[in-house]
Amino acid sequence: MSEAYVPESRWRLAVAALLVGGGLLLGGVVVARGMFGGGSEGASRGTDVRRVAFLDAEGRRRTLADFQGKVVLVDVWATWCPPCRKSLPEVAELQQAGGEDYVVLPISVDQGGWGDVKPFLAQNPQLGLTAYLPDGAGALEPFGEISGIPTTLIVDRRGRLVQRWSGYAEDRARHALDEALKAK
Repeated sequence: MSEAYVPESRWRLAVAALLVGGGLLLGGVVVARGMFGGGSEGASRGTDVRRVAFLDAEGRRRTLADFQGKVVLVDVWATWCPPCRKSLPEVAELQQAGGEDYVVLPISVDQGGWGDVKPFLAQNPQLGLTAYLPDGAGALEPFGEISGIPTTLIVDRRGRLVQRWSGYAEDRARHALDEALKAK
């Protein structure tokens, strides 16, 4: 009997599923190395991330450069991720409170794209969340490797990375955003 050929994408999916399962059992950050960004590590403070590209629900392409002059909080998340789901009410609250000074961009890395995200948002209307998707493979590359989700990134008014972390801690995003807004 010959061995069945399994395409590389299936291997990646199988490995991701094992990693996700292990991360869920540990109750911590879901680790999925190499799936969501380029580079061997996260971008450092001061890195220009203005070319990060993402799509809104209508398919319009945006970049972080579109928000120059505002502080930006980016939340990289997925519908299947328990720590992400726990963080979303805070992310949504911050997003709704945004205005002249800052914007919150929850960017989903769900493999199914809008096919996963839109039903999730419809099932959770209380969030009032406006979500985005990366604009293709490499769209989040300026952030460096996203090795766990949720990953939160704070970008200053000039499009430079100020902070980044993985995992969810209540009010951490709010405090980091407040700190970035005070900086000139």
